[in-house]
Parts: sequence; C-alpha cells; structure tokens
Amino acid sequence: MEQYKAAPLGFTAADVSDLPSARPLLRDFPTPLVTLSESAVAHNLATMAAWCREAGVGIAPHGKTTMSRELWNRQLEAGAWGITVATPWQASVALGWGVPRVLLANALVQPAALRALAADAGRLTVWADSTRAVEIMTEALSGVDTPAPLDVLVELGGAGGRTGARGVEAALAVASAVAASPRLRLAGVAGYEGALAHDASPESLAHVGDYLDELLALHDAIEAAGLYAPDDAVILTAGGSAYFDQVADALAPRRDHDGSRGRRVEVLLRSGAYITHDDGHYREITPLGRIPSDREFRAAIHGWATVVSHPEPGLVLVDAGKRDLPYDEGLPIPQAIRRFGAAAAEPLDGAVTTALNDQHAFVRVPEDAVVEVGDVIRFGLSHPCTTFDKWRALAVVDDALAPEPRVIGLLDTAFG
Repeated sequence: MEQYKAAPLGFTAADVSDLPSARPLLRDFPTPLVTLSESAVAHNLATMAAWCREAGVGIAPHGKTTMSRELWNRQLEAGAWGITVATPWQASVALGWGVPRVLLANALVQPAALRALAADAGRLTVWADSTRAVEIMTEALSGVDTPAPLDVLVELGGAGGRTGARGVEAALAVASAVAASPRLRLAGVAGYEGALAHDASPESLAHVGDYLDELLALHDAIEAAGLYAPDDAVILTAGGSAYFDQVADALAPRRDHDGSRGRRVEVLLRSGAYITHDDGHYREITPLGRIPSDREFRAAIHGWATVVSHPEPGLVLVDAGKRDLPYDEGLPIPQAIRRFGAAAAEPLDGAVTTALNDQHAFVRVPEDAVVEVGDVIRFGLSHPCTTFDKWRALAVVDDALAPEPRVIGLLDTAFG
C-alpha cells in the first residue's frame, strides 16, 4: 500500500481490509499523519441533521470538503437532499457515484463539459449569473439529446463578494434569459453569503442579513414577473458553514414542500465543513458556538508529527509540513505530546507553530518544556477543505482524544 502515506510501511491490501477487526494502536502508524475521528464524525452528522430538522431547512452539503464517497453516503443517509460540488469534474464524480441529486454551485460554461453531463439533466442543477452563461449553455446543448431541460439557479452576488449577478435587476435579466431558453429550466435562486463576511461581528452579521433579504427579493421578483413555470417546484439555497443560522432564519419560512401556500419551494443549506469541523477557523465562527444551544460540533481531524530535531532551546522541528497539514486558515495548533515509547498523550501547554516548510513544521515550546526527539505531537487543524486534499486516504481512529486511539480503517478520497 505504498500509494497511501497513511499506512504503515509494508502494509498490504489485506492489512487494510483487516483494520476494522484488528484495530491496531495509532502509535504504530507512521508520521506525518492526519486522522479522522469516527466518534466526532458520527456526532457531527447527527447534530447537523437534528439542527436542520428543527430549523425547517434541507441540506445539500458541499462535497468538495471531503471528496469521500463514504462520507457523502453517510450525509445522504442522514437526510441530505443531495450533494453540492464546485467543478464539472466533481459533478461527474458525484453522478458516477450514484448521488441522486447534484448541485453544481458554479456556472457551467464549458461546452464539452456541458455535453458530457447532459445525459444527467434531471439529476444535475447548475448556476448562472450572466446572460452570457445562459447563451453558452443554450448553444452547447442545442441538438443534444437530454432527458430533461437542464435546471439552472440564478445566482445573486453582493458588492465585494465572489460570483453572482450584482443586484436584483441584473439577476432578473439572467432569470428572464433562462426562462426563455428551450434547453434550460429556471429552477430557483442561489447565493453564497460566506464571501461577504469573515467574522461574527455585528456589522458582518448585519451585512449577511441584508444580503439574504435581497436574495428573497429576487425570488419574489421572479415570481411576480411570471418567469417560473406555473407548476414547477423551485429551490432557494444559500448557507456555508459560518452563517447557516441566519440563512435558516431568513429562508426557512419560504419552504413549502407540498405547495399548500402556492408554489412548492425547497430551502437548502450547503454547509460542508460541519462533518469534521476543526480546531481553528470553523471553531471560531460556527453558529453553534455563538448562539445559545445545547449542541456543538466536535473537531474530527487531527495531525500527528514526530519530533525529528531539537536544534536549540525552545525550538523543535517535526516531520509534517505544507504537504501534509492545512495552513491557509491558520497554522496547526500543538495540543498534546505522546512521549517516545509511551501509550497516551498528555497536554502540551504553551507550544505554538510558527512556520511550515514542505515537510517540516517549526514549533516553539517553553524553554523548560521536556520535549525530546522521537516524541509525537498531536495538532489541531484549521480548515477541513485543505486538509483532505493532501491525503489519498486518512487513517480513521475510534476517538483521537482517547488515551490510546485505535485505527479502524482508511478513508479513501478522490481529488483527481
């Protein structure tokens, strides 16, 4: 299994298959290593499913976080409407894995990709934020045999944000173009509030709230203009992992599964990071940390690295770097140390990661701290999305915070 850096040297396919029953100790696995804690994943899946039920919203979690067939299936089994992706290739993976409904949260304006995915119209929904995108989609699909028109959500953006038509008037023009296309179906309204704010300050929360009001205004304007087909169900979707509470508060009242108030409307969050959470960015910004709640997410991803050098007082170097651990939303956080030859980890207070090279991390420790070459440090990580993409497989442990974690499997990922 040399293709898996998470597996011990000399491991065979049979050894991997035996992991659920053999349950070897984590300390027998090599470093650098990233682990996925099964207890935390199970907790987070149940927590988000219960939260969505109570909030009155559905969820199509963003699959690019993990690109894991196993985790996607578990999200679907927990009640997810479908899976969200970001690129045509990710959409092809999701469709090939049998995901029943795939939401491509991006404009699909590559003619070859459009034609390749056309056979899955009816399972696939894409976005558009310009009339040019509508023109490209219509032209590319002309003469292509599809089982149904391709569903398109009109994306509304915001000043200083990412993609999305700027303002209701511009978005309404896109909606008109979609409605007029013989190859497309106007299927609703989409947006992403996470690009408009980056913290939980009152100003940021107010900015998000104003944007969601505009998203609803766009939906109402499309309805008033008669652009939705009379009997069609539509989707309203927003909601990353930072402000999904506000999205639910704003959009949930419009959810109407049976059309008892008029049109059938599905409201979908697209939060993805909740399944693993983290010890950095999402720990700080998750709504479950800032609103009164008896629920919480638990960090399921951790890094493990061996001290390979102690060249001067207060500095140790470990064998994990940018190739192994995320760093775009904060450097890895030293949490605990497992002494050489010991079974259990103990807290490592006062340590901080100051820099990463490709295969090394610089860790400053108190000068009186007892840290030796051969010891293993456990790190909290920040940002699941740039953790998973560094690993073709992650070691799954029963509980990363247990006195002696045991490995119960390897989780495959697909990142191309």
